[in-house]
Amino acid sequence: MPLLLEPHAESIKANQLYQAMGLTDYEFTLIETMLERTPNYTETGIFSVMWSEHCSYKKSQPLLKKFPTSSERVLQGPGEGAGVVDIGDGLAAVFKIESHNHPSAISPYQGAATGVGGILRDVFSMGARPVALLNSLRFGELNQPRTTYLFEEVIAGIAGYGNCVGVPTVGGEIQFDDCYQGNPLVNAMCVGLIHHHDIQVGQAKGVGNTVMYIGSKTGCDGIHGATFASESLTDESSEDRPAVQVGDPFMEKLLIEACLELIQSDALIGIQDMGAAGLTSSASEMASKAGTGIKMNLDDVPQREPDMTPYEMMLSESQERMLVIVEQGREQEIQDLVSPYGIEAVSIGTVTDDKRLRLTFQGEMVADIPVDALTEDAPVYHLPSREPEAFRTNQINTFNVPDIDDPNVLLQDLLRAPTIASKEWVYDQYDYMVQTNTVVAPGSDAAVIRLKGTDKALAMTTDCNSRYLQLDPKTGGEIAVAEAARNIVCSGAEPLALTDCLNFGNPENETIFWMMEQATDGMAEAAKQLKTPVISGNVSLYNETNGTSVYPTPVVGMVGLIHDVNHITEQRAKNAGDLVYVIGETELELGGSEVQKWLIGNYEGRAPQIDLDTEYQRQEQLLNAIRKGVISSAHDVSEGGLAVALAEKIMETSYGLSISLTGEHLLELFSETQSRFIVTVSNDNRSLFEELVGDAMHIGHVTGDGELTLDWNGQIVIQQNVHALTNLWKGVIPCLVTSKG
Repeated sequence: MPLLLEPHAESIKANQLYQAMGLTDYEFTLIETMLERTPNYTETGIFSVMWSEHCSYKKSQPLLKKFPTSSERVLQGPGEGAGVVDIGDGLAAVFKIESHNHPSAISPYQGAATGVGGILRDVFSMGARPVALLNSLRFGELNQPRTTYLFEEVIAGIAGYGNCVGVPTVGGEIQFDDCYQGNPLVNAMCVGLIHHHDIQVGQAKGVGNTVMYIGSKTGCDGIHGATFASESLTDESSEDRPAVQVGDPFMEKLLIEACLELIQSDALIGIQDMGAAGLTSSASEMASKAGTGIKMNLDDVPQREPDMTPYEMMLSESQERMLVIVEQGREQEIQDLVSPYGIEAVSIGTVTDDKRLRLTFQGEMVADIPVDALTEDAPVYHLPSREPEAFRTNQINTFNVPDIDDPNVLLQDLLRAPTIASKEWVYDQYDYMVQTNTVVAPGSDAAVIRLKGTDKALAMTTDCNSRYLQLDPKTGGEIAVAEAARNIVCSGAEPLALTDCLNFGNPENETIFWMMEQATDGMAEAAKQLKTPVISGNVSLYNETNGTSVYPTPVVGMVGLIHDVNHITEQRAKNAGDLVYVIGETELELGGSEVQKWLIGNYEGRAPQIDLDTEYQRQEQLLNAIRKGVISSAHDVSEGGLAVALAEKIMETSYGLSISLTGEHLLELFSETQSRFIVTVSNDNRSLFEELVGDAMHIGHVTGDGELTLDWNGQIVIQQNVHALTNLWKGVIPCLVTSKG
């Protein structure tokens, strides 16, 4: 609205207009105390986005403090655009994961696309070149037309942005469950590479230095996007479509190259992207971290729409924009650097010594706020929690194990489950070979990219089984970290660190907050014991629709270092005649499993248990064996259990497996007991392998006949042609998408 028509401060208070912006009565009173006056309309908007859960983490901060955040490899932990870990030779890996859930529920293509754009900027704002993208996605069941629509559009948005910007999408994971029907989860992860001496920080240092705006012009898209992401979805949420940003990947590509050139200039003092809360967050956070202030003239902000108000400019989340601090008097150097890319670099303010964010517009002071009031002094809530009755019931509930008529049919049915089925339809839309560094493409346990000019490679993955967390959030949190590390180790890499995206429902619901407490306890414990500190991340709350919450889904993104490219290991069998081993014993653990969903249509009972000491020991032994060259292939056992993992070992190959197992109940074949691996080993390496890995059991060998044959207690119970299984497994998602549910 025009500035003259904006409500006066008295009207904002009297009519409680702040509530529509997401502020409570208590918070508005607190703002008045901090300012020693009633805020005007622009200031109220600024506080509302900075104090939103999406920006301030006001309801999750106490939980985040539990995470280990340091190690000898960590160069930058939480607090900047992305985390940084040392990978040797003066190089570092930069990575982070973030959510774009609510926007993707309303406008799935743009929501997913701008999620990719935002995570890219988090990484290259650190001075790193983005080299890989991953994602973690959750949808409702694919037999529902709306789910199919969201699924197709989200995948198209990820592909459309990532492919155009020239960064390969190399990996990810997707699960399908009813709880995500109204609120899909779209988490995007980016990995970048940087030389140690190029690491940047988002700080407004140096009083008198210039604040410059670089990138696309500011529009009215995305206004109150941070607030939108901090409230539950309802049937009326489609009316919030203006809160969804619109991306331009071609501008992003130019911005990447311009910024990577910019960081080589000693005129640059600090840089940060304008992400959630746009110009408001970048300016206030950069000043607060440096202990300074910023004064900006909003008349100078590049605008693509006429008559924009200060409120609109400060709250816009238009994409492809960066805020930089430049040494005073060297502004022209910055303009000369970025102009060949067709990008504007405009001076819009200066760094001050008063620790205040001061904004002028048309000759008037339209905002004057202490920067720490927006950041460090934002309210923090210690919410009450209550253990849900369902948790206690599940802990004592023993699942009534049914008999299996035909394990062949059950295996086929599980391979048809969209969560297990091949995601080739998805990743074939991604350009995963651009930049020509991808060594292990999507479809294996972890993606691998080579580090040109070295003998090293990076492995990366995203993981979380939310069904386990729904039954037991602490154990499920431990498993999420452990499974990510497992996948990294199976690729031949040493797990380095993790980034997380904590997707939960409404934290004001006491049982939801209890789940958050328990899940973060489990993740923190696993991160400590597996030596994978948390170096960055994101919290996404209020993931619910009309009061129905998603399962607790704290996604773990992990990066590992392969010290020698000769250690790169893939999941599929490599040679006929190789011996097949399973590492770790199998228990009958069906709670939260894919087979339980298939058999009874829901999840109940105890989640699979995990011993983190055993997990760490097995990972260490397997990684040691891989480095000694005795492993031909490695694959972790996850959804669908041992039978599905064995089938996955030979999918899309000409090989078969001849397996002999013993047990008490056929459902053990589909149990999801943790800390297990299937590896193949050449006969020449048998003795050394068995010496290195104490928990390994020889269960069969790789054949050249293209048949999966499994006998159970001396009787053949599974006999499947691998080519037929592969076609079944690969055809599920294309068929469901084509049929539109």
